[in-house]
Amino acid sequence: MSRKIISVRVVVAAGIGAALMFVLMRFVAIPSGVPNTNLNLAPAIVAIFAAIFGPVAGFLIGFIGHTLTDLTLGYGIWWTWVIADGIFGCLIGLFAKFYKIEEGDFRLKNCFIFNGVQILANILTWAAIAPTLDVLIYQEPADKVYLQGLVAAALNSAVVLILGSILALGYSRTRVKEGSLKSE
Repeated sequence: MSRKIISVRVVVAAGIGAALMFVLMRFVAIPSGVPNTNLNLAPAIVAIFAAIFGPVAGFLIGFIGHTLTDLTLGYGIWWTWVIADGIFGCLIGLFAKFYKIEEGDFRLKNCFIFNGVQILANILTWAAIAPTLDVLIYQEPADKVYLQGLVAAALNSAVVLILGSILALGYSRTRVKEGSLKSE
């Protein structure tokens, strides 16, 4: 019997998440004052989908959503940041079982875990991986790309902290907790 590598649920979640990410990155972006670095709501979408559907969905959403955005902006695909967005989603998804969003049990402790993971993932991907790859692959000036990475990490962390936490709490409250239904 063959085993499915990716479930239909994950594929659908990845498609919807990537589409939402694309729309938010492309059309709801506020310039930060640092070149090519914007404040947008897309990181919250990547984080919440990854927290619910896992690392594969998180990676696909970040990777596909960012790729689509770059394709439509007309300056080519910036692969280092596309890869970083995929890694960000994957990292959030790796710890999905600790958030207990899908179980309807997202509490203060889980919110702290979720935000601790997302802040560390943002710092790792945006302040370390993306700018380092920019320097190594594109020979970009280190001071420029590390500034962009630090600003992106800070802005993305704040967006996920606020919007991602609200989305996680709201979605979790729609889920039925295990053992909450009693027979009469």
